[in-house]
Amino acid sequence: MSILEQLRGASVESVHPWSAFALAHGQVVRQWGEPVATTWRSAAKPLQLDVSLAVLDDPTLPVPWLALGAASHSGEPVHTQMAMDILRHFHLQPGDLRCGTHPPVHGPSAEAILRANGQFSDLHNNCSGKHAFMVAASQHAGWPLDYRPATHPLQVRIRQQVAELCRHEPVLSVDGCGVPTFELPLAAIARAWSEIAAAMHSGETRLGRIGLAMAAHPELTSGTERLDLAVVHRARLPIAVKVGAGGVFCMALPDLQVGVAIKIHSGVAEALPIAIDTVLSALWPAGWPVVTNWPFLDVHNVVGRLVGGWQARAV
Repeated sequence: MSILEQLRGASVESVHPWSAFALAHGQVVRQWGEPVATTWRSAAKPLQLDVSLAVLDDPTLPVPWLALGAASHSGEPVHTQMAMDILRHFHLQPGDLRCGTHPPVHGPSAEAILRANGQFSDLHNNCSGKHAFMVAASQHAGWPLDYRPATHPLQVRIRQQVAELCRHEPVLSVDGCGVPTFELPLAAIARAWSEIAAAMHSGETRLGRIGLAMAAHPELTSGTERLDLAVVHRARLPIAVKVGAGGVFCMALPDLQVGVAIKIHSGVAEALPIAIDTVLSALWPAGWPVVTNWPFLDVHNVVGRLVGGWQARAV
């Protein structure tokens, strides 16, 4: 078993079993922990966006829009304005989104709206970019504009795409934003992300363009002080990454044509940075520097004093 431990001083404060798979060209190249199945959650967004773009069939869309379409963004002004731009391009309005309203993940943006007596909207939902493309694709194809049901033609195509790239039929459930999410073996998820990595390497397909957009614009796929952004900025070579709820994190390494899927069994996202560092340090020394001062691996108290950290070990 592979475990991650949070330390406070010399004391082990929490323990988190974890698993990770790295695949290239359909083959497992490295494994940590035991095989597990998990819901994919938001780390499936590149595939969901790929299907929406296939329906829209417009290769001229701006590259930053593709990054936002695959994002779990923070609801900062740059994110909400771009989501609005996408909707306007397709003659749609925020009321056409069906992702639900929540405050921006970015605290200062939420506070600014409240101070101005403003209101939160579906644009602030971290999934609004993905949903903007889903409703645009549904409108373009003449399908019902409520794109959420698993029986909707768009969602049927997405499920088929997931099954094809993962080489595994997913079990469906409902994601936080109301559209289907997919339970799959972790290795099958890594297989799909290896397809993204290979597509990025060639740069000739929609999926490759999505991955390259994510690598070029991590500030749009995540947001200020977010883990996704920090990983892309720290890497020496291009990488596309995507967090998923419940302790899921996926990565595409185009220079190796490798896809990685990580799962923290407890679902505790605070354990992800040490798992990511462990995987990339072993798998990708050319692209991942030795971490000496990455703050995501530190534990601080309420006044900012360093009081602990994280470690990975095998049991």
